[in-house]
Amino acid sequence: MDRSSSSLEISERICAVFIPLIGIIQAVVLSFIACFDRHLPPKKLQYTIDDLRRIASNSLFTVNEVEALLELFKKLSSSVIDDGLIHKEDLKLALLKTPAGDNLILDRLFALFDEKKNGVIEFEEFAHALSVFHPRAPMEAKIDFAFRLYDLRQTGFIEREEVRQMLNAILLESGLQISEESLEVIIDKTFADADADKDGKINKVEWKAFATQHPNLLKNMTLPYLRDITTMFPSFIFNTEVED
Repeated sequence: MDRSSSSLEISERICAVFIPLIGIIQAVVLSFIACFDRHLPPKKLQYTIDDLRRIASNSLFTVNEVEALLELFKKLSSSVIDDGLIHKEDLKLALLKTPAGDNLILDRLFALFDEKKNGVIEFEEFAHALSVFHPRAPMEAKIDFAFRLYDLRQTGFIEREEVRQMLNAILLESGLQISEESLEVIIDKTFADADADKDGKINKVEWKAFATQHPNLLKNMTLPYLRDITTMFPSFIFNTEVED
C-alpha cells in the first residue's frame, strides 16, 4: 500500500472512531424505550420538581425531557444493582448482555459520564453528559468531549498509542480487519494533519483546529432525537407529573 495515500479522507477515518461510541449511547436510550410501551404504573419521582428544573437549567433539556431521562435512568440503573446509580456492570449487562468482560469503548464512555470519578454515574451526571450530544449543544462542548474520549491517560494530550488503542477497539467492535500497515497509515496521516508543532502528540488547541477544519469529524457527536426525548416514550407523555 502507498503510505502517502488512502481510500478514505482523514476526517472520515477519524469520524469512524466515533460511530461505535454513538452506537453505544443510542443503545442505552433505545434499548429501554420498550419499557414505556408496557403501560407500567409510573414510579415515584426520586427528585423533586425543583430538582428537575435545576437540572434542566444546567442542560439543554426541558423539565419534561429531564423527567423522561430520569425514567430511562431508573431502568438502566436497576439492571444489576438497584441503588439509583449506574454501575459499569449495569452498562455491560444492557449493552453486552453480560456484566463481565472488557470493552475499551464502553470503559471510555463510562469514565466520561462519571464526572465525579467515584466509580458510578449519578442521574445529574447522566443528564449533563447526554446534553453534549444534543443538537443544540455548542461545538466547543462536542470538541472537548471528543478530545477527552481519546485522551485515555488523561495527560492533556492525544498520543499515537492512544489512537492505536482506540482504532483497534473499533475494529474489534465492528468485526473488521485491516493490516498493521494500513493501521499505521491512518495514524500517520492523522498526526500529519493534526500535530501542528510535530511533537508527536496532539494538544487541545491542535485538536480544536483539526476538528474545525474537518467538521465531519464531529457529525456523529449529535443525536437528533435528543431534541425532544419525550416523543420517544409513547406512554410517558400520559404519565408525566410536571409541565414545562
